[in-house]
Amino acid sequence: MGIELFSYLLPLIGALWWPFCRIMAMMVTAPVMGDGAIPMPVRALLAVVLSFLMLPLTRTGAAPDPFSLSGVVAMFEQAVIGGVLGLALQFAMAAVTMLGFLASSQIGFSMAQMNDPVNGQVSDVISGLMSLVAMLVFFAIDGHLVLVAVLGQSFHAWPVGYGWQPMLLEAVALNVGWVFAAAILLALPIVFSTIVVQMGFGFLNRVAPSLNLFSLGFALVTIFGLMMLVQLVRFIPEHYVAMTNQVLEMLTEQMRIARGG
Repeated sequence: MGIELFSYLLPLIGALWWPFCRIMAMMVTAPVMGDGAIPMPVRALLAVVLSFLMLPLTRTGAAPDPFSLSGVVAMFEQAVIGGVLGLALQFAMAAVTMLGFLASSQIGFSMAQMNDPVNGQVSDVISGLMSLVAMLVFFAIDGHLVLVAVLGQSFHAWPVGYGWQPMLLEAVALNVGWVFAAAILLALPIVFSTIVVQMGFGFLNRVAPSLNLFSLGFALVTIFGLMMLVQLVRFIPEHYVAMTNQVLEMLTEQMRIARGG
């Protein structure tokens, strides 16, 4: 009786185990879901629920035995696919967070560090603000639904037991440089304004060296930087949506190549 029950439950366990591995890996690296503020049991529970919902999309015909060596290899493959998909969707939020670090270093706020409970690390005030803005935009554009949609399409492009295309890893790796470029382009107004103010005070220091312009210049650089940040924040949602669409286009192209058309 026990052997018959085990043979009956084994296909169901396999059908749930492979989506769980991919979804759990995606939960660790995905934006918002991968933050340190979300406990690991909550992510595991969400992964189990999504595993049940993904059963109609999961192809278990070529799935190996979960307790065999090929099953261990397939588990590693699912973890890689889920982690890479979550990392790709993390690019837009990483660009906005890096914008906060660049702005803080320019206007002098990087000297004031604080513990960030969201990311579980030490960060500055502006980086925390940019992360909060990115999270609000993420939910405003239904980013959590986009995650689920990308996850469902990935099972059609990379079924369980068929491995993954090397082009996926290459495309994600090449787009890492795009994150730095996007962050620098967003931070250019703040960097330019602070450089202009510092150059102006440099000329004033040459004209009147007896004046103590260093203390006054530091305050004015901070004020000008904050003024430029106020003008820049209202454009962040538009840029975040554009960057997210670019990442989705990259993933869609990789899925089309994986499906052979």
